[in-house]
Amino acid sequence: MKINPMQINPMTTTRSFFLLLMLAGSVGLTGCKQNATDAVTTDQHEHDHADDGSHDHDVAGHAHGIGPHQGVIADWGGGKYHVEFTVDHDQQQATVYVLGGDESTATPIDAESIELRIKDPEMTVTLAPSPQEQDPAGTASRFVGTHEKLGVVQEYEGTMTGLIDGTPYSGDFKEEAHDH
Repeated sequence: MKINPMQINPMTTTRSFFLLLMLAGSVGLTGCKQNATDAVTTDQHEHDHADDGSHDHDVAGHAHGIGPHQGVIADWGGGKYHVEFTVDHDQQQATVYVLGGDESTATPIDAESIELRIKDPEMTVTLAPSPQEQDPAGTASRFVGTHEKLGVVQEYEGTMTGLIDGTPYSGDFKEEAHDH
């Protein structure tokens, strides 16, 4: 079938063109979304300071802050758990606190240990359960370990891993210098 160019309505053609253009633009604006899965790894935090002196972090699209113990927080399991890394350089000791989805409530877990892997200086530290007073028997929301390299005063970056009810969890973290 042959179409006579004189029979084409320019308004319809223009309207169709703009509808297609808007559709293409809206697809580009929505971008690619990552689905929350049972994957247990997270990206490292990007760090910004709020006007009130608090800290905000962004991990895989979720807002995170400095933990209740002033440590850096990593996500475990898409927000189900969070782990807070702290270090006492004088004691050459790292402490990891297990927190709930709200990033502030101690969340005791039944785990034999948490493994801490630091990139530089390279080290692996096995953190043993050190239950807090409110933790039920057989669980802990705090894990502690020592290593001579933790005496180095610097910003640490690494991964915290653990096993909860047979499910492995892992979260990356990166401390950043703070000027207050």
